[in-house]
Amino acid sequence: MSANDLFARITRQIADAVAAGADNYVMPWHRWGQGLAQPANAVSGRQYRGVNVLLLWATAERQGFRSGRWATFRQWTDAGAQVRKRERGTAIFFWKSSALGGDDDDTEGARLRPRYIARVYWVFNEAQVDGAAPALPQPSLSPEERIAVAEAFVAATGAQICHGGDQACFVPSGDQIRMPKFEQFRSAQAYYAVACHELIHWSGAKHRLARDLNGRFGRESYAMEELVAELGSAFLSAHLGLSVEPRPDHAGYVASWLRVLNGDSRAILTASARAQEAVDYLLELSASAEDAHTPSSSRAA
Repeated sequence: MSANDLFARITRQIADAVAAGADNYVMPWHRWGQGLAQPANAVSGRQYRGVNVLLLWATAERQGFRSGRWATFRQWTDAGAQVRKRERGTAIFFWKSSALGGDDDDTEGARLRPRYIARVYWVFNEAQVDGAAPALPQPSLSPEERIAVAEAFVAATGAQICHGGDQACFVPSGDQIRMPKFEQFRSAQAYYAVACHELIHWSGAKHRLARDLNGRFGRESYAMEELVAELGSAFLSAHLGLSVEPRPDHAGYVASWLRVLNGDSRAILTASARAQEAVDYLLELSASAEDAHTPSSSRAA
């Protein structure tokens, strides 16, 4: 499968999932009152990132998989499990770097430039195999503990959050996030999921990541920024163990998303990459703030 074929396949799968939920604004990254499972490799334990997360969520939702553990056919086999006959894998990809020569490859010492090539892998969910070893037990946080972690994370970013009104938004001119009062949300999880959404917008400010989608998406750049924030908040919520609920106030963007996705096979890759970049930035910011408040004696221990 060529890279272009892969990108077209990925885009079609995501576009179909978005279109299927358009009437009720239920996207592949939404879960009512249920934490999003962070997809991870069943053998290495490494968490998948970017558009691969979205692809695995969409497949799990469509096929009713409850597990977030995935692996290739060979990995499952080497682990002593067996993928059942007639099970179909899910295509994901990783970028592999390779150095190519400069304009004159025959010149000794020609300058090499990096190039990234998409490599396709087919993975199967734990629900598609027999004999899979159980996952190692992970520390499980109570709902109250998850909310405490989310609260600490948001505070550690240093973002200025002002409460009042009925709309959540990021105001670039004042560099502040505006949120309705806590009690106006249906749950604490809903509050922090929306806060994560606005933090993704906040991360894109000129003096932070300087995210500018105008050149890439033109008049649809505002809607695509909302898609970046939607995906980023879902990635963050999965990290924090929160649920992400549909926001009817964003339903107006769906048509724009589908228009862009249907006309640009790489649009979802760009949106996912920008969302992952924002998540990495916020997590690093939060971790740095936490380290700064940890006594040196504790860090040394």
